[in-house]
Amino acid sequence: MGPYPHSFSALQLSTMKFSTAAGALFAISSSASTVYGFAPAPSSLTARALTFSSVHSVREPSRRSHIASFSNRRTTISMSAGTFNVGIVGATGAVGKEIVGCLEKRSFPVNGLRIFGSERSAGKEVDTKFGKVTVELFSEEAARECDVVFLAVDGDFSLKHAENICAGDDGPVVIDNSSAFRYKEGIPLCVPEINAETTKGKKLIANPNCTTAIGLMAVWPLHKLFGLTKMVMSTYQAASGAGQPGMDELVEGTRSVLNGERDVAENKIFAHPLPFNVIPHIDKFQENGYTKEEMKVTWETRKICGLADDFPVSCTAVRIPTSRAHSESIVALFEKPVDVAAARKALEEAPGVKLRDDPEKLSYPMPLTATGQYDIEVGRLRKNIAFDNALEFFVCGDQLLRGAALNAVIVAEAMIDNGSLKAKASV
Repeated sequence: MGPYPHSFSALQLSTMKFSTAAGALFAISSSASTVYGFAPAPSSLTARALTFSSVHSVREPSRRSHIASFSNRRTTISMSAGTFNVGIVGATGAVGKEIVGCLEKRSFPVNGLRIFGSERSAGKEVDTKFGKVTVELFSEEAARECDVVFLAVDGDFSLKHAENICAGDDGPVVIDNSSAFRYKEGIPLCVPEINAETTKGKKLIANPNCTTAIGLMAVWPLHKLFGLTKMVMSTYQAASGAGQPGMDELVEGTRSVLNGERDVAENKIFAHPLPFNVIPHIDKFQENGYTKEEMKVTWETRKICGLADDFPVSCTAVRIPTSRAHSESIVALFEKPVDVAAARKALEEAPGVKLRDDPEKLSYPMPLTATGQYDIEVGRLRKNIAFDNALEFFVCGDQLLRGAALNAVIVAEAMIDNGSLKAKASV
């Protein structure tokens, strides 16, 4: 049986109906595959289940007219600022694919799209709204020919190349999705709805950790209203936080258990088997007992919101067996007395936020409804009964969009808006 006792016996597993297994695998794999625009192997169980793909197809982002977000200014941007040569490094990965999708869906003013990759990817063709693009072998010189470059690569790559790409007056704007520059002084760590002004006049911008970005979209409007004094967060993070390999391990592990091949799934990506389990461990443990993922929330909240270096933020990060979209339970303590009605109004009016909070109708944030959405969902809003002047609420957001690709594209839109991103031909 091994070191991981399981709630399903082998006999129970072997008698499960095929439809149950197919449904479970479909719920996981549809968001792990169709969301990215690629199909699973035809021989897999998922291929048969995907005949019902319309049930879980990617939902178009909501367009709520009362929200004054950057998306409402896209037409103005494209007409007044010209078009831009856009480069993406890592466009064949999970986040990179979503950056392409965001550029397409948001009608970003692209003059030409260049996709850079490794020797393994170079030469492949990618179909986009902007035409068929051949993946080029990455070089700093080629990337510098662009007006803006999105890095969807690991921190080591960014540390080696990002500053060289954007160096000098003729270098492009670089928006980096890794953790390489998030804590470096002088480099903006940006959630545009919160601190877009920090990007003005800058060439290198850091995208925040997905967990932080999703949570702060809900916390920021409440902070402006009541004055945040402390925050405690617990996260429930999807397999996609570990990239495509993490999602693949969840799908294959779930399949192996449901069809009776194994009592407990194999694990290579995660510290322990993820199917039918939760793992209170993401990233490396630090000397203070927190993991690095948890401390990212603390460090990044302080920088993005302009809070003191010792501002109290605590987080517990947990990996759960869902494919996509992170969830967070947040307790926020404030300086002023809280009013739930005022908090609801602030969240309803906040850009990038959808209030999903109707318990009588069983309506609240869930990964199932947040997946593929541009807005984060907030619900279960209530006064916390353990602390004075405190609100408690639940947040869900698609971390590959709001926590990564979408945030990066909105950063670029904000920089067009404030004049920091210009087409080289117009300089």
